Parts: sequence; C-alpha cells; structure tokens
Amino acid sequence: MAPQRFTFGPFMLDAGSSALIEHGLPVAIGSKPLALLQALVEARGQVVPKAALMDAAWPNTNVEESNLTVQIAALRRRLRVSPDGEEWIATFPRVGYRFAGSLTIQEPEAPIVEAGPALEADPSIAVLPFANMSLDPEQAHFADGLVDDLITDLSKVPGLLVIASHSSFAFKARSADSQSIAKELGVRYVIEGSVRRVAGQVRIGVHLTETTMNRCLWAERFDGDLADVFRLQDQVVRKVVAALANVLPLERVLDDAPSTPRRTTIIEAYDFLVRGRVLVMHSPAGNNLARTLLAKAIDLDPNLAEAHAWLAISHYGAAINYGEDFKANQALGLAYAQNAMSLDMSDLGHRALGYARLCEGKLEEAESAFQTALRINPNHADTLANMAGLRVLQGQPHDAIELAEHALRLNPYPPGWYYWDLGFAYYAAGHYTEAVRVLRKEEVGRLPAKRILAASLAQLGQLTEAHEEACRFLETNPGFLASRWAATQPFRRDEDRQHFVDGYIKAGLPL
Repeated sequence: MAPQRFTFGPFMLDAGSSALIEHGLPVAIGSKPLALLQALVEARGQVVPKAALMDAAWPNTNVEESNLTVQIAALRRRLRVSPDGEEWIATFPRVGYRFAGSLTIQEPEAPIVEAGPALEADPSIAVLPFANMSLDPEQAHFADGLVDDLITDLSKVPGLLVIASHSSFAFKARSADSQSIAKELGVRYVIEGSVRRVAGQVRIGVHLTETTMNRCLWAERFDGDLADVFRLQDQVVRKVVAALANVLPLERVLDDAPSTPRRTTIIEAYDFLVRGRVLVMHSPAGNNLARTLLAKAIDLDPNLAEAHAWLAISHYGAAINYGEDFKANQALGLAYAQNAMSLDMSDLGHRALGYARLCEGKLEEAESAFQTALRINPNHADTLANMAGLRVLQGQPHDAIELAEHALRLNPYPPGWYYWDLGFAYYAAGHYTEAVRVLRKEEVGRLPAKRILAASLAQLGQLTEAHEEACRFLETNPGFLASRWAATQPFRRDEDRQHFVDGYIKAGLPL
C-alpha cells in the first residue's frame, strides 16, 4: 500500500517522504517534531502514549521524558492553532498526546521531493542551462550567456536565494529531471528554457516550476529582433518576480524587477564577453584565453563595463592564483577596475575594486567595496568567497568560515579557489583537519593553496605528508620564501601572519 498523506488546515503531511507542506511549500521543521507529528496523525484521533512517541522520535535510545515535552512544544509553536482557534495537539496528563484537529487522509498523486539544504527563511531558485535550439551549435555560448545574465538579475531580488551560475551549469551535460536537480541543489523553484537565434531574430522560451509539487507556475515565449534581446531578458525577470509574488517581500513586488546593468548594444561584443567571462579564474590557460576574449569585447565596445570588471578580476587571479607577475597584473587589474567603476557602478565593478583594494592591503576600502557589491547583489557567491579571505586578514577566521560556507551554499559546485578561501579560513581558525579535507579536493588542483595544505598537515604532526606537499608546491613555485610571502600579506595582526609562517616552516618550506 502506498504511503498516505494527511491533510489538516493549511498543512499536508506526506508519510512516505516525511515532508510537511504548508500552502504548497515545504516547512522547515526538525526531524524530531516531524516524527512526533507523523506518529500522532497516524493514530487517527487516538491517544498515543508517551513511550510510543519517544520510540518514534528517539528509536533505540534512552532519553528523559522532558525531551518529549520540549519537542511537543516546538511542534505546537510551528503548527500554531487550528482555523477554529484550538490546539492541534491535546495533552492527556501522565498518559500521552492526541492529534485533536480535523484530519483528511488521501492517497498520493505524485512523489514529494524532500526539502534540500535551502536556507529556511527565503524562497530559493536555480536557473538551469537553456537548450540551444539554433541550427549552429556554436550559438550555445549565446544561450549560456543569457542564462548567466538572468541568474545575475534574479540574484539582486531581495528575499530570493539564487544558485550561482557555475553550479547551474554543472548540470548542462547531465540527464536529470528538474525535481531531482532541485533536491540536489536544495531549491524550491527551477527555471528551464530554450533559445533560438536565427537571421537576426531571437526566440526565448521559459517556464518556472515549483518542484515540491511539480507544478508549472508560469510559462511564456518571447520573440523579437536580436537587437532587443536584453529587453526580452528584462521581461523574463519581471515575469518570474510576478510569478513568485506570493512568496517574496511586498516591497520587492512593488518595485517590480531589479535594475539591470548597462549592457552593450553590439551583439558581437556581447558574444566575446560571454565566452570570456566564463573562463576567468578557472585554470591558468582558461584565464589567459579569457583576457584575450574580453579585450576583443572592449575593442568592439570600449564602454562595456562588465568586460573591464572581468579583466580586472582575471589579472588579479593571474597574480594570486597562478603565480604570474604580481606588480604588472596588480597595476593592470587596478586600471581595469577603475575603468569599470567609471562606466557603471555595478556589483561586479565594486567586487573588482574590492579585489584591487584587498591586494593593495587597504582592508577598510576592500570591506566597503565588497559590502556595496553585496548590497546590490546579496546572492553573489564569488563576492562572499572574496569576503572570507578579507575576514582572515582582519583576524576574524570564524566569520570567514561562515562566509565561505554561505558562498558554497549558493555555489555548491564551485571553481577550486573557493576551497582555497575556505581552507585559508580553516587554517587561520586552527581547524587543521578541516583545512586538509577541503584543500585535498580535486578541484583545488595545483593552486598555490597547496602551501596551506602542507602547513595544515605539519600542524597536525603529519610531517612526511607535509614535506611531500611542500615539495609539490615548490615544483610550481620554486622562488617561494616564507619571509617574502609574509612581507606582502596585509594581516591586521602580526600573530596571524606568524601563524602561517610557522606552518610553512614546519612543512619544510624555505624561510
């Protein structure tokens, strides 16, 4: 027999998936209250003894009866009172509890997807890669670019958690339905679509799904001239915001859609932009190619602020992540960041400027720039990861860990440098085992972060492995000296800088 569903008031409990739904949306509730609720409704109005409830919530475990009282109280607070103003759960002193509300039992019509790791307070969404319906497979980058821009625009909607594009595109080559992808990413809503670009015309088809009940909330097709593609894209954003109006803050609905950055009207420049920005800081070769493509975009449209911002970030990535000439890349990065800000004071421009100030050791100015970027786009995972590195330098490693983990929530399939920032924070906090775990991830590759892996192993007393990692690091960074590194690091506190130097020396890196 299929597991039953129990409906009461605005709630529906699915016994098969142990999911509680309110007004069609998953309820954030702990496993213990949920197990107690299921035991109560399955009794169908009968009193459930305390011992049976404790077995349901704490199987094969001896716990004090006071724990049951606490969890029942939590369950009552979450359910509130019934439409009649009565408690859903009645107490029978010294005996147990009974579900006292009106209960409807129904057979399931479709599977319910359990709520994933989405943040409890906000609705959450992922925009999946759009299908390229053009005859030319080379136009796939155009469809990807539109999706990337759509993610950026939705990320600026207050109260909406948006998965970063790097993680959305991790599903491009995977065959999976939207419900399973939503569960993996921990989101409630999914946007899917298609793009067709032919002979100066573009067609965008989009549909929005609420995945817990597999309901299509909205679907529409947009047709227009290629030159109007960004106007069509803005329409998509407004339609999505309108479709989510009942779960977004009122002021967001009144404001309609987020403001969009200044975009080029030269489609060829846009093509180079979207092909270049996706490669920034993903590998040394990719980063070099990104700069070539972004420079071509600027040649076609010198006022394309986004291309300037991405060029700034790519130069700093070359200097910090890939060991290229620091002073030359720092100077170029600062120039491009300032160009971006003079053209459009966007969240990306502020992030690029924050990166510049961070590399200059101007921590307060970096803080201001990053905070402004996050006010414009609170879902920008890359900025949150950059902020984590800043917090380490400011002597706040536990805050850094929280920021890095938040970035990973928004971008669960990130480029390797995210793990560098998290490992940097773990080491600074003295959490060496956690630092080793993240810095050993395949995505980290041979980034200079391996020196932190060597230091972490050394601090754990695993000196043989530490020396091996130090040797691997020196193969690609033969001129490294711990003292020279320390002289360039703008730590606010000398003891934090020395903590890293001590680890490097223990690992066998030269002073």
